[in-house]
Amino acid sequence: MLRTSLLRSSTRAALPTLVRPVQARAAHAISNPTLADIEKRWETMPPQEQADLWMSLRDRMKVNWAELTQQEKKAAYYIAFGNHGPRAQDPPGEGWRVAMYTAIGIATSFALFVTIRSFGGQPPHTMNREWEEATNEYLKSEKSEPITGISSEGYDGPGQIQSAPKKK
Repeated sequence: MLRTSLLRSSTRAALPTLVRPVQARAAHAISNPTLADIEKRWETMPPQEQADLWMSLRDRMKVNWAELTQQEKKAAYYIAFGNHGPRAQDPPGEGWRVAMYTAIGIATSFALFVTIRSFGGQPPHTMNREWEEATNEYLKSEKSEPITGISSEGYDGPGQIQSAPKKK
């Protein structure tokens, strides 16, 4: 047992010690002209330039944040949380445009409904009060829906009747 512990300790001593390399980043500040008016220029910048700027800001944020300039902090915040892309403001008048198109859609639907209805002709001969009452009697005689339907005990619903009563 002593021999194995000596062997282990000598093996550890023989292994080279691993020294973590100190990360040496080029964490120099990004120039102010690059970051000036980033809020106005971000949408119009080419995607490659946007990616390069974001990567340089990301690398810059890996160091102590106290070393960041005010411009870098503002640019990083705007790129991460600003009003661009999916968080962009709606263009002016967007609500009225949506309301107008909705009204046009409803008016078109109504006009189509009225047109189809006007060429539809008379309702079928089975759509009258006598036929619906006869259908109710038939369903009761056939014991249709005996649990909760028209043939159940104490049923007081309209059954198949949906037409208005005849006017006298």
